[in-house]
Amino acid sequence: MRDPRVLVSVPHARRAAMAALWELAARLTKLLLDAREPLIAQIKLAWWRDMAAMIASDPAALPKGEPLLAELQATWAGQGGLDALVDAAEAMLVAEDDAERRAASASFGGQLFRLSGGEVAGGKRWGLLWGAGVEDGEREARNLLGHAKILAAPSRRDFAGNRSLLMLDRWAAAIASHGGERNMRSEGLLLLRIGLFGR
Repeated sequence: MRDPRVLVSVPHARRAAMAALWELAARLTKLLLDAREPLIAQIKLAWWRDMAAMIASDPAALPKGEPLLAELQATWAGQGGLDALVDAAEAMLVAEDDAERRAASASFGGQLFRLSGGEVAGGKRWGLLWGAGVEDGEREARNLLGHAKILAAPSRRDFAGNRSLLMLDRWAAAIASHGGERNMRSEGLLLLRIGLFGR
């Protein structure tokens, strides 16, 4: 979503909120990538869960000095749901088998898409690709990529007219179809086509 080619399709009034939301997703992702001790990572995730609850119920009480919290306070104050994203990140952290990793990855993508204005089902393929990037085991990552590749395309209704989410889903599908290999030129053309024509 933070890619300029995608963000340009977000209505101007929603851009700050979407930028903050996806920055939170990036922060949670980095937390998982940097995790060496699961217990310490869980403590950090618990802090973010507390912050999400505070954003929803008492945003004025948020601690000062954290730029991302300030952005979330400005754009998400009084709104719930951010804690579901933290829960999905924690589920990925503690997942012990392929089924749990698939469920956690799909949940992270689904919750992120839901918070972005779409439906949970619309974010599952993106989530599986995300999980493949977070997972450090090659076999486990390949398993997630394989499921992203064979997952049926979501209904256009699952994007609720949100072209940016449609772009992200189709982008994830293109990457998964090539086993995670990137082709910047074809990906750029895909995003341009969907951005201009919606398909």
